[in-house]
Amino acid sequence: MEIKNKAILPGHRNPVFTIESGLEPHYFFTGGNDPGIVKWDLRRMKHEKVLAKVNTSVYALHRPASRPLLLVGERSGQVSVLDLETEKPLKVLPLHRHPVFDIQTADHKQLIYVASEDGHVSVWSLEDFRHIYTFQVSHDTVRCISLSPDEQQIAFGCRDNSIRIYDTAELSLLATLNGHTMSVFSLAYSPDGKYLLSGARDAQLKLWDTGTFQEIRNIPAHLYAINHICFHPGRRWFATASMDKSIRIWREEDTAPVKTIDRAGLGGHALSVNKLLWADEATLVSVSDDKNVMVWDVQLD
Repeated sequence: MEIKNKAILPGHRNPVFTIESGLEPHYFFTGGNDPGIVKWDLRRMKHEKVLAKVNTSVYALHRPASRPLLLVGERSGQVSVLDLETEKPLKVLPLHRHPVFDIQTADHKQLIYVASEDGHVSVWSLEDFRHIYTFQVSHDTVRCISLSPDEQQIAFGCRDNSIRIYDTAELSLLATLNGHTMSVFSLAYSPDGKYLLSGARDAQLKLWDTGTFQEIRNIPAHLYAINHICFHPGRRWFATASMDKSIRIWREEDTAPVKTIDRAGLGGHALSVNKLLWADEATLVSVSDDKNVMVWDVQLD
């Protein structure tokens, strides 16, 4: 595997927390402690524009696969819907009064799921943005969401160290997974849906069987918190981002680490790496507390 630092994209003046793809593969969006959502162009390796202004820090960006929208979750609890074709605000989903940490959509079911610091998850229609339901997942913060590929299960990672898995048809609790010793920051179902990966503040990476809900494996993956887990779009690889300032590439079949991207080896980030995006099969983009966006050329064996 060959990895090269393709570009360092400055522009943010404060930590960058989240990243999401655009309608075309060369575009992506970032958000953080700055007062705006930034649109970037990988062809020119520079920011194109401030897509929209925000009033508070942005912790979550999500683009549904089925509609040309960008959903924005802020520290204030506000969730905004932006039309990516017109690049104009379309709707505000006014419900939460505490920070929104993650947003995901079930595109077949046309539903939006919003996770909040108050331990509740709200469900909205992706078609007309009406509020459908709100339910309590935890007595503490819900930090992350992952939907199984068949949209039959939805998993929530919580600040109380647990993972709670629900059936999406009835929103009934299927299992509570305990094993992490600190807050769960990231979840990702495998592309085949057979297992769930979890990463936490305890720096451990865990694999869970989605049929039996048993822990398959625990890996001391990083030195500090695992902030994000991101599967490769076409190959059996995934990447993890950590508070220890590094990115690691893993082989899915045996969860073996293959490559580490850090400041010493490849000129990586100087502070916590918060989120990752596979822009295409050979391009990984990372955002960090160091205010930089970095683009990596990843040539997999």
